[in-house]
Amino acid sequence: MTELAPERPRRSRPVLQRPLLPLWAAVAAAAVSGFLMDLSYPQANIWPLAFVAVALLLLALIGRRASGALLVGAVYGAVFFFLLVSWTSRYLGVVPWAALASLEAALTAVAVIPIALAYRWLPRALPGPVGRLVGLPVVIGALWVGRELFLGSWPYTGFPWARIGMTQSESPLGALSSWVGVSGLSFLIVFAVAMLVESVRMRLWRRPVALLVPSGIVLVLLVTPAFPTTAVGTMRIGAVQGNGPSGYFDEREPYSIVQAQTDATEPLFGEDMDLLVWPEGGLDYDPFQDAALARRMTMVTTRVGAPLLANAATGRGDEFFNTSILWTQDGVAEQTHDKRFPVPFGEYVPDRDFYNAIVPDLIGLIGREYTHGTNPPLIEVDGIAVGLAICFDVIYDEVITEGVRGGAQVLVFQTNNADFRGTDENLQQLAFARMRAIETGRSVVNISTVGTSQMIRPDGTTMAALDADEAGALLEDVELRTGLTAGVVLGPWVQQLLLWGGLGALLFGWWRARRRL
Repeated sequence: MTELAPERPRRSRPVLQRPLLPLWAAVAAAAVSGFLMDLSYPQANIWPLAFVAVALLLLALIGRRASGALLVGAVYGAVFFFLLVSWTSRYLGVVPWAALASLEAALTAVAVIPIALAYRWLPRALPGPVGRLVGLPVVIGALWVGRELFLGSWPYTGFPWARIGMTQSESPLGALSSWVGVSGLSFLIVFAVAMLVESVRMRLWRRPVALLVPSGIVLVLLVTPAFPTTAVGTMRIGAVQGNGPSGYFDEREPYSIVQAQTDATEPLFGEDMDLLVWPEGGLDYDPFQDAALARRMTMVTTRVGAPLLANAATGRGDEFFNTSILWTQDGVAEQTHDKRFPVPFGEYVPDRDFYNAIVPDLIGLIGREYTHGTNPPLIEVDGIAVGLAICFDVIYDEVITEGVRGGAQVLVFQTNNADFRGTDENLQQLAFARMRAIETGRSVVNISTVGTSQMIRPDGTTMAALDADEAGALLEDVELRTGLTAGVVLGPWVQQLLLWGGLGALLFGWWRARRRL
């Protein structure tokens, strides 16, 4: 009788990660998450809610398949972006608002799918406690940053307005941006929240010693000081908020904007200063083409005894630029900077023929096509380099980094918020300017046509301010700093490491999970 061979032990089949929440509850949690995330941005500016919002969204995504994650992400993105960018409807109505918010919601829906897949694959690929408590949160944080980079770069030049790191400009965690950049701060926030979620799911409160790791990491994040830069003196800067009729649809007489700026500058006439700053849109016409405007600017520089950094739409050949101009007492301007990222559908229309066929009335309002600038975001005043960013350029890391790497000892941001009076837009942008001060270790002068305008210290605190919808002038000795923070040096590398590292870890998790089946 033939002896039967012993049966091989069957490999255990890991249990698939199941959703923590039923789909209806996950959708509700995503909606609440989007609402709370909006409250973490100005005007409400309740920054701790960003952590709660991330936790709710992660709970809604855990265990979901791609289709469920798509729905959860769409609901989160729609609630968040329709609230966050509601200021786009201030003058142009619901069409631009709905278009932008819907696009960002759709991109968010697609971009959260890798996070859901990571929760399905990584626990099977890295089943140990270290993998669950550290490895998985690292990948989740990296994929979150990848989502932010995706939305911030596509389509066209992207819309990097909603990075979670930007919510922390008045939080103790803001100092971390000077070490790892804004994207690195986003990663640390999501990593900490994901680690807390796993700590609860693993019931670590039953093993208090195991809680030392997450508790220690959170403590380090809270007490880390800003990366040091070196103070090298001061520059006396005047900044003027004219509160003139500078909105796209404002009714105005010829030269009424420059007149408002001049009137608000008068209290500074005769004062000692090194630089006078006017906001974006502070000139009615191109001073290189308008002799009367050029004479007015020369008069102002003469009365204050300092060069004037102004801004206007300028033409060169067949191209138009949004240009910052350093006008001198000699009536010349040899230093200029053109806005690097004109706003799609605001300052130019990409694929104009296509969109004109869809909404011709709205596209017809944008008659001038601004060209993307290529010159450095820097000027030099008496041997001191000043870094520049024009309006929404403040949200693009490469503009800020290029200025600071070019030797800027102070940053000046010129903006025109007249088209968004009475909305959260200005305060959101001002918070981004504050974060740039902390990230770079530089003082920031953020001057608007209609406010709110502020001078901000390198630690993010406010030195001087002008309220919205009021004309006024600031004059302060602004601290100059040298030295590059780790956030400036390492920030771009951190972004690439998180982007490709997160995707690579996801593929590794998929491969390992398949082998273990």
